[in-house]
Order: sequence, then structure tokens, then C-alpha cells
Amino acid sequence: MPIAQKPSDLLSREDALKLSGLEFMQAILDGTNPGPPIAATMGYALHEVEDGRVVFRGAPSFKATNPMGTVHGGWYGTLLDSAMACAVMTKVPRGSVYTTLEYKVNILRPIPLDFQIDCIGIIDHVGRSTGVAHGEIRGVDDGKLYATGSTTCIVMKLA
Repeated sequence: MPIAQKPSDLLSREDALKLSGLEFMQAILDGTNPGPPIAATMGYALHEVEDGRVVFRGAPSFKATNPMGTVHGGWYGTLLDSAMACAVMTKVPRGSVYTTLEYKVNILRPIPLDFQIDCIGIIDHVGRSTGVAHGEIRGVDDGKLYATGSTTCIVMKLA
């Protein structure tokens, strides 16, 4: 999947609004559209997309640690925000956009450095103006639950 390197690498607003949210996410997964620049920065990538569900896969590197040498809480939050909000995105109709209004993260255990995780976002409800989703971070090899989250997004019709 190509990652956008500069603003001009991203889809124009007009082109993005021609796609449903599910089409937009599927185009990132199949490499037609560039992935989000933050994914390269944070060490994760889109792994699965289906209607109402998204999975990002990644592993925290040393660059994601806090001064104590453990994975910074912002890494957990960024992945959960991405997965939960993108799950909402899969339900957004053509001509509309969304953004996160708020999200909550519960960190249950530390993720070891360079340890592969899946961050799964699943919708609970998406209507005309709001979307609600939950998420979890699980180890790819051990299946353990490392963190959970929930989000509320706003859906806005632009076209």
C-alpha cells in the first residue's frame, strides 16, 4: 500500500467525496489510494476492511516509547482512534465525511516492543449524523487483549 509522502499525494476533496466510505477504505487496502501518512510514522498499516469493521496491524518500535522505555499511551490511542473511526468510515455514504468527536482508551497491559498486534475497530451504530464504535488491541501471536477503546464520530454531508 503506498503511503502519501506530501499533501499532493492524497486524494482531492472532490475525488474523495465521489466514494462511499467503504469504497475509500477498500481503495487504501488494495493500494489504489495512498494510505494515511501517520501509519508510516507510527508503524502500522491497514490489514482488513469490511462493512462496519477495520483491522490495522503493526508493532511499536523504540521510537514509540516514553521516558520509562514502555510503549507510550499515545501509540495505543492513535491505533484505536484509527481503527474505530475507520470502521465508522465504512458506513459513511458518498458525499459525506466524518471526524472523531471523542474517544476513550483503556490500556490493560504493556505491549512488548516490536510485537505484532491487530487493532480492530467495529461499529456499534452509524446514523445520519453520528457514529459510535468500539475497538481492541490484541496480540497477533498470543491473542491477548492489550487495550480497549470506544469512540463517537460526527458524520457530515458535504455534497
